[in-house]
Amino acid sequence: MYHVTQLPNGLRLATVEMPHMASVSLGIWAAVGSRCEREPENGISHFLEHMLFKGTKRRTAAQISREVEGIGGYINACTSEEHTCYHARAHASQAATLMDVLADMYLNPVFDRREITRERSVIKEEIAMTYDQPSQHVLELSDETLWPNQPLGRSIAGTERSLNRTRQRELAGFHSQHYVSGSTVVVAAGDIRHADLLHLAKRLAKRTPQGRRSEWFPAVQQQTRPEICLYTREMEQTQLALGIRTCSRHDPRRFALRLLNAVLGENMSSRLFQSIREEHGLAYSIYSTPNFYHDTGSLTIAAGLDTGNTQKALALTMTELRRLREKAPTTGELRRARDYLIGQLDLSLESTENQMNWVAEQLLGFDKIIPPDQIKDRLHEVRPSDLRRAAQDFFQPDRLCLSLVSPLKNNRSLRKLLEQ
Repeated sequence: MYHVTQLPNGLRLATVEMPHMASVSLGIWAAVGSRCEREPENGISHFLEHMLFKGTKRRTAAQISREVEGIGGYINACTSEEHTCYHARAHASQAATLMDVLADMYLNPVFDRREITRERSVIKEEIAMTYDQPSQHVLELSDETLWPNQPLGRSIAGTERSLNRTRQRELAGFHSQHYVSGSTVVVAAGDIRHADLLHLAKRLAKRTPQGRRSEWFPAVQQQTRPEICLYTREMEQTQLALGIRTCSRHDPRRFALRLLNAVLGENMSSRLFQSIREEHGLAYSIYSTPNFYHDTGSLTIAAGLDTGNTQKALALTMTELRRLREKAPTTGELRRARDYLIGQLDLSLESTENQMNWVAEQLLGFDKIIPPDQIKDRLHEVRPSDLRRAAQDFFQPDRLCLSLVSPLKNNRSLRKLLEQ
């Protein structure tokens, strides 16, 4: 099902053959994201992603979208801390068109100065939208509090100041430096054979500049006690995010942590949802989610609350963290968490787009494809005691960072809860 070819110049091509599907999802991935940016460059990876849709030497911005949408397809892109992806999906018979458009964007952007000025304004509006959505703003504050004064804690979109510094020369230079063979992965998933992908990617493979994989700035962790970031704002609710620094994607404890997160707050059956929403009625939405990076990771608990319920909800959250430290989940609870994660994995991999994402993220994160069955086997190896050990390792005061967007004027009572 999975086929990978690495060319002599370092560029990698991978295929997920799904002959029963009608579509193909194609992605060109660069191993560069906000973690590769110096402070003055903050947001340039994301800015560059936008600019690749603004025209090439062969196509205008309108032609890029029309060529894909005109065949009934879909085209988009995304930037994260560690990679940038340009992807499209259409009927499998249109794979050549998808490759031609994506490769043209990837290799031949023109960086027109007028388009740069316009897109800078568009990204500023995107940033403003985040501030207008407190549930999103608090997550950015959480990252900033977990990893202060370093790339991992900065906004992927950048700031108004850093965007104003980013001009044609900076964008073109960043593109030349990072969009190179050693950082590039091309993945196709759907009704396509690996030999077909190799043929379609010949032009891209020949024209991608030779270069090594992009380097990223390591995470610096100097926290010694709980940290709190309070963004005071007149609003109806308090948005809360409790960030917990955990482990990297390479740490064997990540499997126990994934199961621990399912027990804690990943779904409606979780302890946090049952306690804070169902039993006490303090929040409409409360959830937890893990993130894994090259050298570190986090688990974030987020909730929207009536401001008067903030202290009680945080106290109940801390109670659940202590419970997991003090006593392992039952065998039945672990089994339900495992069945949930495996079921979600199986459901997600039914689509060509998710298969494409899975393979690319595996190659960029591990330099190999870890088959889903191997992930399931590792989850089956985890015991209740492993979840408790993970909770004891990670649910520590010097790993806790609380962020709030709230009408609250001070955080003294909340700090006491974290320090206990």
